[in-house]
Amino acid sequence: MINRRRFWLLLVTVIYLTFSLYQLGLPGLHYDEAREAGVNAMEILTGARITAFRGAGVTFGGRTFPLMVQDYIGALNVYLALPFLALTGIGVPNLRILPVLCGLLVLLLVERSVSEWIAGMSRQPPERDESTVPAAPLSFSGLLAISLLAVSPSFIFWSRQGIFVTSLTQVFVFLCIWQTLRWLRTGRPRSLVVAALAAGLALYAKLLAIWVVAPLALFAAFAWLLARRRRPAHAPRLAPATLLLAALALVLPLLPVIWFNVQSSGTLASIGDNLEQSYYGVNNLAVGANLGIRLNQLVQVVRGDQFWYLGASFANQLAPWLAATALVVGAARAPRMVTPPLLLLSAAVLASVFTVSDLFVTHYALLQPLMLGTVGVAMGAIFQETTDGVTAAVVYGGGGYRRRAVPRLGVSHLLVGAFFLTWIATDLVNTVAYHRALTQSGGLGAHSDASYDLAYHLRYNGMGAPLALDWGIDAPVRYLSGGTVTPIEIFGYASPQAPDEEFAQQLAPFLDNPDNTYLLHSKDMTVFQGRAEAFLAMVSARELIPLLEQEISQRDGTPVYEIWKVYK
Repeated sequence: MINRRRFWLLLVTVIYLTFSLYQLGLPGLHYDEAREAGVNAMEILTGARITAFRGAGVTFGGRTFPLMVQDYIGALNVYLALPFLALTGIGVPNLRILPVLCGLLVLLLVERSVSEWIAGMSRQPPERDESTVPAAPLSFSGLLAISLLAVSPSFIFWSRQGIFVTSLTQVFVFLCIWQTLRWLRTGRPRSLVVAALAAGLALYAKLLAIWVVAPLALFAAFAWLLARRRRPAHAPRLAPATLLLAALALVLPLLPVIWFNVQSSGTLASIGDNLEQSYYGVNNLAVGANLGIRLNQLVQVVRGDQFWYLGASFANQLAPWLAATALVVGAARAPRMVTPPLLLLSAAVLASVFTVSDLFVTHYALLQPLMLGTVGVAMGAIFQETTDGVTAAVVYGGGGYRRRAVPRLGVSHLLVGAFFLTWIATDLVNTVAYHRALTQSGGLGAHSDASYDLAYHLRYNGMGAPLALDWGIDAPVRYLSGGTVTPIEIFGYASPQAPDEEFAQQLAPFLDNPDNTYLLHSKDMTVFQGRAEAFLAMVSARELIPLLEQEISQRDGTPVYEIWKVYK
């Protein structure tokens, strides 16, 4: 018979999957989803020529398989998507099954991480023989944390488009956290090796995983040194063979990054060129200003109101206050329990003020589970591992875990419980509201399902090689058309603000052919500025006639894409 905590865990996963899988084809396919997984996976499966990023990859059978999809993002999503697309076909829901399942893994790993921390903070086991140290039991704190995650709009809608936010980093970061804590508690060498492997995979998935991985490594080293000083018999043993295996496990997943830089120097150039000012103009030396932006984003992610592109914004205004109250009260009540994860979160937020791109709120898809995991620990500290209306502390002794009864709940505990239920209920209502808005809108802007209409129009009107004069058009069209339409990007990546000198040189040879098709965004949807104006100016200078042949709009009638022709 399933016990109450296992039933709670099962219920949480069912709720998450229900909201994550519903109308999975919406919003529309974002450029990053297509570019960072879909297109390469489609090319591999269909036998088409593979467009490896920067041309760097491993050549096998006359085809070059990609190592990276961006200078700082590995190609893991590409290869993990292959079995799903092979089994179900090329499509948007088919591609998104992978990140939804990754989100499910994150829920389970957050629970394991929190529960391992709770178990590790109890009295240390007398022996380091793994056969005498049981797995950490399901903790009240862990269940609270994943309950908050499972209904959170931020977690649900980012998990649905997990390739867009590279949420694969969450999986490996929390595997690393769980196994690091397990190593500190049990001393199992295998746990340290797995933690190192997970750290390497997290960094390969996306380099910003270093925000958590680096301070976690410092925390583990400090905890180990402290244990050696205070209780040497209980400190994990670090044999040279274990250290060597851990080092190899860390480096192994990073070999593709190393080989990519041998071939292209892409990662090194991206970091080196953006140390002081990022590609999108962020001043990395303005630490105070950037930190202010990041803290506001952390609050926004807890509120869940950053999803305007779903068709509306819904905020849980109470959630940030409840989170702050839980952290303050929990840290005051059990500082040894709450302070370390809070410091880990703080270190990650501080590291996030530096960027090679922009201070995108989507980066905090990595930190949101850590934030709510810390809140779960704090709430558990307030409740002291509440079960069945009786508070109990989990302690180790007598060869296993047991609960020691402590005083029953008071009014303050019931009040905090009411706040928790209010938080859950509000997020649940907002998640339902987002789905309703999404059903009506189909997604807005770069997330609009108008891209589906564009790909269909181009494919079935014989426009197989249009010229894309703005960012965000090429990859979704290629994926959605199954590779039958392959736009040619000529807008230039040198600057998002204005076209470079090469833009005119690249465009000029195409203008004299009236069969060519030109793709632009509408004025309000344009991403890379100045290209449309330069295109029309060049057409006018040659005394040619530009004709807007087709506008493709999102569901509310707002134009998104423009299809142009040029005639003599």
